[in-house]
Amino acid sequence: MAELCDAFRWCAQCWLAASWETPMTFEHIPVMVEEILSVFDGVPDGVVLDATLGGAGHAVALLERRPELSVVGLDQDDEALAAARKRLEPFGERAQAQKCRFDQLGSQLDALGHDEISGFLFDLGVSSHQIDTGERGFSYRTDGPLDMRMDQSAGRTAADVVNTVDERELADILRSYGDEKHAMRIAKAIVAARPVTTTAQLADIVRDATPARDKRRGDPSKRTFQALRIEVNQELSILEGALEAALDRLCVGGRGAVLAYHSGEDRIVKAVFRDRVDVDDHRSPVPLNNEEFALLWNGSKKPHDEENSSNRRATSARLRGIERVAVAA
Repeated sequence: MAELCDAFRWCAQCWLAASWETPMTFEHIPVMVEEILSVFDGVPDGVVLDATLGGAGHAVALLERRPELSVVGLDQDDEALAAARKRLEPFGERAQAQKCRFDQLGSQLDALGHDEISGFLFDLGVSSHQIDTGERGFSYRTDGPLDMRMDQSAGRTAADVVNTVDERELADILRSYGDEKHAMRIAKAIVAARPVTTTAQLADIVRDATPARDKRRGDPSKRTFQALRIEVNQELSILEGALEAALDRLCVGGRGAVLAYHSGEDRIVKAVFRDRVDVDDHRSPVPLNNEEFALLWNGSKKPHDEENSSNRRATSARLRGIERVAVAA
């Protein structure tokens, strides 16, 4: 019996290791494609920056729709870049995919000789492929090593965060990036359970630390995983500067579009766009005289019900758009 149990454990360990190491086909379902394409329908011929290329779903749709445009795509995920480059091959020199985090977009565009761009797109957050691949450590539903890095060649992992930061700092991360009202309680439980090395282990800790009444609205570990992902990849801290740099590159008539999936992201996008548009009481997208930028519409747009039904990860998307209407005085 002991030998049988040992054999079972060995098989289970082999299966789990294989499930972490076997790469999945990179699948990317682009969100709000038609709305994104309509943003760029009227932009001048030139280069559009896709600052979060992913599987190149938006980029391919844009290149097919506008033959006079080219795309420079940036991504820090090696798996995404490999898939994107394959999909972009038919477009030849009209499409370039570069490994780069989007806060380095200025130096990347300089290296490619693009002083101006006709448009930019930021599709923020995490991709379906990253969530669904257990070895990446993004999902509370799939067991894997606690990683969460979009660029797996650099930076600290989620395991580094949960096992090294003090209890108060960990609670601040959960509260700030996950809107977690039980942040201190969960942080205490994580610290008490150290070392925490897998997604399943972390998810169980969070669930056990969450009061029963708050488990009725879905898996409570979702907020903790979101907060740690944002912290690991510095998603909010680098966003404002990257948006400012992209806006500075827009030519007259050029447009920018940003898809946000988290309230913190959307607040930053809204603030940056509003700072560039001197609007009357912030109630109209029409700029005052002599202003450089105009909002394409008030507020944010959401996916249609049909898209939400077919792609559940689109439900939290919020789209904002902006246009450069004049050069600086």
